[in-house]
Amino acid sequence: MGLSWMVLFEPGLKLTATQSVGVPVRNYIDQSQEFALCMVALAPWAIGFCQHRRYFAAAACAALMLAFFANMAFVVSARAALVYVPVLLIAFALRYLDRRQSALLFAGVIAIAITVWFTSGYLRSRVADIWTEYEYSKQNIPLSTGQRLEYWQKSLKFFADAPVFGNGTGSTRILFERDAVGKTGLAAEVTKNPHNQTLNVAVQWGVIGILSLYAMWISHLLLFREDGMASWVGLLIVIQNITSSLFNSHLFDFHEGWMYVLGVGVAAGMSLQSQQRATIPPPLSLSAPLSRGEP
Repeated sequence: MGLSWMVLFEPGLKLTATQSVGVPVRNYIDQSQEFALCMVALAPWAIGFCQHRRYFAAAACAALMLAFFANMAFVVSARAALVYVPVLLIAFALRYLDRRQSALLFAGVIAIAITVWFTSGYLRSRVADIWTEYEYSKQNIPLSTGQRLEYWQKSLKFFADAPVFGNGTGSTRILFERDAVGKTGLAAEVTKNPHNQTLNVAVQWGVIGILSLYAMWISHLLLFREDGMASWVGLLIVIQNITSSLFNSHLFDFHEGWMYVLGVGVAAGMSLQSQQRATIPPPLSLSAPLSRGEP
């Protein structure tokens, strides 16, 4: 995050030749995924430090959260973050806050959102681009919003052709290539990624694949019902992946896919280990004297 702020003012410090301002490696979608996760994950730490009167640590957490937020609001961010950040905040409120505290949180969020809307030209342009790109799609000009709508429409058609078992692994690009023959503009777009996790699975493996995907997500959500920071981070990773997968195939994308595999794997291991320690009684001390009646 610090490097992101540095390359904003000195692009020569970038580690790779990225296309976006303020992105030192990879791309703005991957960066937003990480920054949003870290920002919300820190919230319980900040509250806990305040409750234990560790105000310096609480201020440090708050400063980090503010830096992540400011970077996304004023430097660069994915538009999907406008959807998954509120969902992550709802998860935080449900897990850690009562009704009054939740009301105060979202009142503050609304106030901050209004302030950022009027002070961040970057954010306003990102939102306005959605409508602009949609209007261009009517003129058969391929831009992000129009491309997604075209991919989703065709993917639904491919899914309808083989709804139960799908069209087979790796069939997505072949189906798009066949459908694009003799067409121009948006209709001629070819992709192997329809930018929606459910549709990506549905085209290849049908209803069987969809059920497997959602069973995996649900089972992972249930893994993180217990208290604890490992469980909290794991829960956030799953919720963020589910939400962002409305607009991307993030289980199949390299960066977000590995975030999920490593994040859920490590968090689940730590959470399960913590639960086992809580349920297993401590071993009998060999140095402790036995009470009468014990063999």
